[in-house]
Amino acid sequence: MNPGPEADRVLLAHMRDCLDRILEYTNAERASFYASRLVQDAVIRNLQTLTESSQRLSSEIKGTEPQIPWRELAGFRNVIVHGYLGIDVEAVWLVVEQDLPALSEAVDRMSTHLGPLG
Repeated sequence: MNPGPEADRVLLAHMRDCLDRILEYTNAERASFYASRLVQDAVIRNLQTLTESSQRLSSEIKGTEPQIPWRELAGFRNVIVHGYLGIDVEAVWLVVEQDLPALSEAVDRMSTHLGPLG
């Protein structure tokens, strides 16, 4: 996929799907997340996919949301992708609870800024 607004639209739609799945799996409840390794694995997988997509966004669209810690998001991706034996589910939940709401809002604003897929 060539970089640019169309690629950003696709990536943002992909990120939105991951965010929606994480919310669906956890119902935004800590207990739902901790009660099932299946849910934990699904959340971690969607975080991997989400952060991978975020790394591929253009610098122009990321620049519209400077409050999002894009570099830290990429670093988090590396931790969850390469930390097979040492993933801290408490840290993962903190990201879901504390960081994803702001990222979700930013994804919506960036999508609105770019307009619909076409």
